[in-house]
Amino acid sequence: MSQLAAMFIAVFLAELGDKTQLATVLFASSREVSPFLVFTVAAAALTASTAMAVFAGHFAGEYLARLPLKLIAGAGFVLLGLWTVYSHFAEL
Repeated sequence: MSQLAAMFIAVFLAELGDKTQLATVLFASSREVSPFLVFTVAAAALTASTAMAVFAGHFAGEYLARLPLKLIAGAGFVLLGLWTVYSHFAEL
C-alpha cells in the first residue's frame, strides 16, 4: 500500500464518528442552513486544523527525535483515555 493511501485510510478511519463529524451532522440537520454551506465551512475548519497539525508536526520533527514524539503522543492519548473514563465514572 502506498504511503498516500495509508495516510488517507488512517485519517479517514480516525475521523469516523468523532466529535467533529457529530457536530457536522447536527449542523447539517438544521433546516436554517444549506448542506452545501455546512460542508464548505466544515471542510475549511478541518483544513485549518489539519494545517496547524502538519506545521506543528513538521516543526517538532525538525528539532526533536521521533521516539520522544511518539512517546509524548502515546502518553497524551493514554491520559485523554484515562480522563474520559474518570469523567464518566465521576458523573455516576
